[in-house]
Amino acid sequence: MKKVFLSLAFAALVAGGAVAQEQPKAKATAPQEQAVNGPAITFDETEHNFGDITQGDVVEHTFKFTNTGTQPLVIERVDVSCGCTTPAWTKEPVMPGKTGFISAKFNSAGKMGQQKKPLTIHSNAAGGTKYVYFVTNIKPKAEAASAKN
Repeated sequence: MKKVFLSLAFAALVAGGAVAQEQPKAKATAPQEQAVNGPAITFDETEHNFGDITQGDVVEHTFKFTNTGTQPLVIERVDVSCGCTTPAWTKEPVMPGKTGFISAKFNSAGKMGQQKKPLTIHSNAAGGTKYVYFVTNIKPKAEAASAKN
């Protein structure tokens, strides 16, 4: 009787394990197929920290991206949150597997303290609008000068 019970228990475990292994495979293939259709934008980094800067400093950073999709990627425009930030970007279509850039020049004149500025990227990429950010802490000129002495 023990042998029959153990055999049934073992068979149930094996059958349950086989079913559990099949379900994740089906779920994993669907998102991969969807991700490669059309243009897709993948950034090397989505946030850059300039650290402490002095009020009035102008800093610049370039965010690099790759078109990880199957069709050309076109950046339509890049919006910024204020006139203190000037964007530039790759104007020509970025072919699949190729790279492009979005750069931002930030003028800290008239700004103080912690700043986190978004760049809003409008393109034909799947998933719609994307965001990258730069962060900095702006110190007053007098504080920066006394720190150097």
